[in-house]
Amino acid sequence: MKSGIHPDYHPVVFRDAATGTQFLTRSTSTSTQTVEWHDGQHYPLIVVDITSASHPLWTGTARVVDTEGRVERFRRKYAAKGASGRGGVR
Repeated sequence: MKSGIHPDYHPVVFRDAATGTQFLTRSTSTSTQTVEWHDGQHYPLIVVDITSASHPLWTGTARVVDTEGRVERFRRKYAAKGASGRGGVR
């Protein structure tokens, strides 16, 4: 690797704003806020809106979309237009 062309890659703590869950990883991002980690070291703290700790897909709270209900609603809405011979839904 060439020296002097790569951004500083260092340990950073990310905190989920919704759950307060924190994790230590490495990133090029930085912050003026710091937090003391379990090892006694202070690391830059970056607060993010959503992580796997609060995302519905990862927490199992994702809503099931009622696709059949939407299709039926579409057919009811456009069924009258199909009867006039203009190529409606059949």
